[in-house]
Amino acid sequence: MALYHNAAKRALANGGLALGFGLHHLRSNAAPMLAAAGGHDHVFIDMEHGAFTMQEATQLCIACLPHGVAPIVRVCAGALDEATRLLDNGALGIVVPHVDTPAQAQAIADAFHYPPMGTRSWGGPPPVYGYLPPHVAEAQAAINNEVLTCVMIESREGIRNADAIAAVKGVDVLLIGSFDLTSDMGLAGQFRHPEVEASIQKVADACKQHGKVLGVGGISSDEDCAFYIRMGSRFITSGNDHSFMVSGSIAAAKRTRELVAAAERS
Repeated sequence: MALYHNAAKRALANGGLALGFGLHHLRSNAAPMLAAAGGHDHVFIDMEHGAFTMQEATQLCIACLPHGVAPIVRVCAGALDEATRLLDNGALGIVVPHVDTPAQAQAIADAFHYPPMGTRSWGGPPPVYGYLPPHVAEAQAAINNEVLTCVMIESREGIRNADAIAAVKGVDVLLIGSFDLTSDMGLAGQFRHPEVEASIQKVADACKQHGKVLGVGGISSDEDCAFYIRMGSRFITSGNDHSFMVSGSIAAAKRTRELVAAAERS
């Protein structure tokens, strides 16, 4: 059985954009198909703020694989045990929030990669090989190359340590958690405040210096999103199921009411 490749990691390696479809509410195995229909590279399954169980998250991960969208899961801070179980059960990437130091980043990189890159334990035939892997040494080396390791920078301490965090081998993406970062700075929600822009620029510079990818999350306006894309952000979600459903339902209701009003006037 051939290995399922990580479309998001490959897009980033080629200098492109890794576009994500965020999942907060949907538990259906149709979600990966919906993400693929929209041309997304990955599904961003949120176990930090969403209420997904391990069972639900892993079933979504497995459902992603044949559709060519990479299953990437955000776990809670420090939940490396959950992260490695997710990797053993279909995930091709893990996002860890609230990473403030290079020591934390190193522990994450070690946990997510098999030796000699790290200390991840072999859990038997994995779904990323359709449960039919080649020899363990070959499988471990190949899987190491597919796993996307993403650490979130969400504090002033994380900004101060951005260069050292970006230097950690095995870390692929430094993702800015915009809401928590601005809150920590006493500037909650002020995504274009000069101090916030300067802080994110520092992370962007560290990524460029060490060949890592910048991501900026939590930005909703097109203007702000365009600004941080110009800064170099390439790991992005187009939105999540919540925003898609709410904005879609508002637009559909408004359009229908306008049609009814127009009919009544005619």
